[in-house]
Amino acid sequence: MRRIDEKLAKIARGRYGPRDFILTFCKDADLMRGCSAAGRDEAGRLRNAPAYRADMRRVIESDLADIVLTSLGSAEVFSEEGIYSRSNVTPAVRLTDNTDIWLVRGGRYVQFPAMPFRSSRLENVRPVANLGLYALSFYNDIDIDHATLSAYADFRQMAASVGLRHFLRVGDPPIPVDSGEEEYGGYRNDILTRSLAGIAGKERPLFVEVGYHGPRAMEELADWDPARVIFGLTGFKEGTTRDCLERLAQGERYGARTASFSRVEFECEDPVLMMRAMRHVVREGMSSQEAVQAYHADLGVAGLTPLRPLQEDLELTVPLLSRNHSRAA
Repeated sequence: MRRIDEKLAKIARGRYGPRDFILTFCKDADLMRGCSAAGRDEAGRLRNAPAYRADMRRVIESDLADIVLTSLGSAEVFSEEGIYSRSNVTPAVRLTDNTDIWLVRGGRYVQFPAMPFRSSRLENVRPVANLGLYALSFYNDIDIDHATLSAYADFRQMAASVGLRHFLRVGDPPIPVDSGEEEYGGYRNDILTRSLAGIAGKERPLFVEVGYHGPRAMEELADWDPARVIFGLTGFKEGTTRDCLERLAQGERYGARTASFSRVEFECEDPVLMMRAMRHVVREGMSSQEAVQAYHADLGVAGLTPLRPLQEDLELTVPLLSRNHSRAA
C-alpha cells in the first residue's frame, strides 16, 4: 500500500492529523508549453526534456511529495528507470490537456473557454501509473459545462474499465465567469458538489482540488460529505512566497487536506526546498512568516540567490489572504 492510501483512509475516517496532509508536485508543463517547458540555460538556450526531468528526480528522491504528477512521456521514462520502485512516492499522469493549458509561444488558446481534450490513451497510462489527474473548469455556460461533464462521464467509464484511479482538479477559468450576485466560490461549490452527487463510489475521484476562495468557501466543501469526498487546493499562481505559504496554511486550517505545487504556476528558486517549507507549515504548524524565513535560510545554505529579498518575500500581497490572515493566525 502506498503512503497516500494510508493517508486518504485516515482522512476519510475522520482521523486526520497534520502528517496526513497530501502534497502533489506537478511537473507536467511539457503538456502545456512544449519546448518552452524547461526554461532556458545560462546561455539562453531552451533546455531539453532530459534536463527538464531533473527536478522530478530530486523531488522523488527527497520523499517530500506524496504524489509526483507528470506527462505520460515522463512517466514512461521513470517507469523504465524503476525510480518509483525505490520510493513511497506515488506516480500520477495528467490525463487531460484541455485547450486552456495550451500555453505555447504565440498561442491564443487561453483567451477562450476550455474544450475537453486528452492526448494520452488510458490503456497506455495504466502500465506505468495507477493514478491520474482529470482537470476541468465550470463557466456557467450550459453548452460548455454540459460538454465538460459529458466528457468527464465518458472518461470515468473508461478509467473504471482499465482500473485507473484519478483525482479531480476544478480550476478557476482564466476568463471571467458571470455568477450574478453570487460570489464565484459559492457558484463553484454548488455546481461541483451537484456534479459529484451522482457518481458511484467505484468512479469517484480520490480527492478534489479547487482554487482557494476564502474560509467560508473552503469550509463549505470540507464539511459537505467528508467521509466520501476529500478536498484540497490547486496550485498557487500569484504573489510572494509568503502568499503561497499563507494560502496553504489557511486552506489546511479550513479543511483542505491536499495541495498541489507547480513551478509553472509559482516560480521558485528550488522545488525541494519549497516542498520542505510547505511541510513546515502543514506538518509542524509553522506560521507562513516563519516558513518563509526558514526557506530563505535554506536557500542561503544551498548557495542559491533568492528571487526576492527576504523582507519583500515576507509581504502578504494577495488581498484575500491579507483579509483572512488574522482569523487564520
